Amino acid sequence: MKFTIRRALFAAATMLFASAPAFAQTGESGGNGLNYIGAGVGFAIAAGLAALGQGRVGAAACEAMARNPGAGGRIQTVLILGLAFIETLVIFTFVVVLLKI
Repeated sequence: MKFTIRRALFAAATMLFASAPAFAQTGESGGNGLNYIGAGVGFAIAAGLAALGQGRVGAAACEAMARNPGAGGRIQTVLILGLAFIETLVIFTFVVVLLKI
């Protein structure tokens, strides 16, 4: 319990301190192409982490179906719904990247 509270406070402090330089920016692009590189790297990170999440969802669904084969249909429905939500987040990230460029 103590560890999770400490972790949550550390995450909140990190977000607060990391957002200060973003608000200090002028909003004008430098024209040197770094915004394209940053957008590409950000999208690559988002897509990679989404792929890891999809792998974990698939593995958990396979384990659940192996434990209880009778609930396979319901598990598959929830699996497809979860994968759709993860893929939707990647598509939203791609749209944001395209809008920022």
